[in-house]
Amino acid sequence: MTIKATYYGANGWLIELDKTRILIDPWLNGDLTFPPGDWLIKGELAKEVEIPRSIDFLLLTQGQPDHAHPPTLKKINKSIPVIASQAASNVVSKIGFTEINTLRPGEAFKKNNINIQATSGASVPNIENGYIIESGLDSIYIEPHGFLDKQIKARNIDLLITPVIDFSLPLAGKFIRGKTVLPQLLKLFNPTTVLASTTGGDITFTGLINNLIKVDGSVEDKTLLKDSSASLISPEPLKEYKFEKN
Repeated sequence: MTIKATYYGANGWLIELDKTRILIDPWLNGDLTFPPGDWLIKGELAKEVEIPRSIDFLLLTQGQPDHAHPPTLKKINKSIPVIASQAASNVVSKIGFTEINTLRPGEAFKKNNINIQATSGASVPNIENGYIIESGLDSIYIEPHGFLDKQIKARNIDLLITPVIDFSLPLAGKFIRGKTVLPQLLKLFNPTTVLASTTGGDITFTGLINNLIKVDGSVEDKTLLKDSSASLISPEPLKEYKFEKN
């Protein structure tokens, strides 16, 4: 069996399992802004990317604009089935998507050879989603903020898509817990490969919050995979990675 994964920077991915193509949290064109305005934080892409062709499912972890990015979503075919958290479902509903499957942690979506189970993710401010995606013998776990659902039982997962760096703000504390959670993920899932996510891509951030963020960790830190046989990849944007089982 084969898994293919292409990184778009930030939280965006295109994954393919058994020829099923799933677009995750895409931010492919336009700026990224949060209320109340650009002065707080603004993200700008160095280069805009075309919407991928032949998308089978759109998968959204959160309703925040860096996951459910309205300018990008408006350019996607509205008939593509969406699997999303409650907050993200609210966003795509307003944009006009016609088939929306809302999952709460513990619920699952099944169609043909694909099974997508929602896990409990970050609280921003409501609990959002991570996902375990399965097709045949292939499996992926993705959660973009490093918040691990304590209800998940130990099992083997082939590919982890997760941050590996901690980001924190004064008073608010850590809002991305990649470095902190990685040892737990490795022990729980015994993955073959870890794809570093959430903090990559050719993107420029400005604004008050950006100047206050504290970073702990590095993708180049060789101790991140201590006592694990997994390989860690810092993905290049727009490069397709292929993972095959013997």
